[in-house]
Amino acid sequence: FRYLGTGQSLASLHYAFLVGKSTASVIIRETCVAIWDALHAAVMAQPHKEQWKEIADVFQQTCQFPNCAGAIDGKHIRIKKPVRSGSQYYNYKKYFSFVLFAMCDANYSFRYIDVGSYGSRSDSAVFAQSDFGKMLQDKALDLPEHTALPGTTSPAMPFVFVGDEAFALGENLMRPYSSRGLSLARRVFNYRLTRARRVVECAFGILANKWRFLHTPIHLKLETAISAVKAACVLHNFVRARDGYNFEDSLTHSLHSHRPSVVRGHRQGAAVREQFTAYFTSPHGALPWQLDAI
Repeated sequence: FRYLGTGQSLASLHYAFLVGKSTASVIIRETCVAIWDALHAAVMAQPHKEQWKEIADVFQQTCQFPNCAGAIDGKHIRIKKPVRSGSQYYNYKKYFSFVLFAMCDANYSFRYIDVGSYGSRSDSAVFAQSDFGKMLQDKALDLPEHTALPGTTSPAMPFVFVGDEAFALGENLMRPYSSRGLSLARRVFNYRLTRARRVVECAFGILANKWRFLHTPIHLKLETAISAVKAACVLHNFVRARDGYNFEDSLTHSLHSHRPSVVRGHRQGAAVREQFTAYFTSPHGALPWQLDAI
């Protein structure tokens, strides 16, 4: 816990607790694995249909984005170069890292994480290869049936996840419009999506400022570093449920976003996005301040 909370080096822990550096590394790994095994099922279980509806209700109340089941994003975790890894973990920012991909709810709690993908890979590639991405593609997430947006009776709209331009548009995955030559309605949609998507950025900020080993490069073996990040994520959820949320904790963090890659969506996703776009400028879906904010 001292390491996770402060990011002290193994040398510092060696002098503080009078144990060898290799012993301290083993203790960190075994403790983090035990934390993950003990808390994962309790604080990061996959939501069922009714829980998805509850998550969407909170997004509607706090972010004014209806039928939103979560926000997704990926962050680089800075590490020392893994042994015999070549350039696989070398990212476009010119340092070594692996990727923490996460989906979180509007209460800033992680509902799914994927840790350890190569830092050289894009968000869309990490998402496509993750269990979450595969389950979304296969319609295996137990999402609720299509529901009309608040104040309307039709059409029935799917429950969606929101991400940035690094992700491919899909029926259940919304991304912003390209920023060039946008109509007023599309600018409003981008603003409303950003309001919902920002919660995952805030969740990363809370995580990094609570568990400060994430502020510096992790000088541990790759497997131990991955276990430490997974343990920090479940501890984040545990502390969130116990203590609530302090806004100032999320203002700054040292986790770096992925560089957006060019990915294409499909027609069904485009049709869903157009429906949301029309709704956000309709009398039922418009916000009084949205035109002033764009």
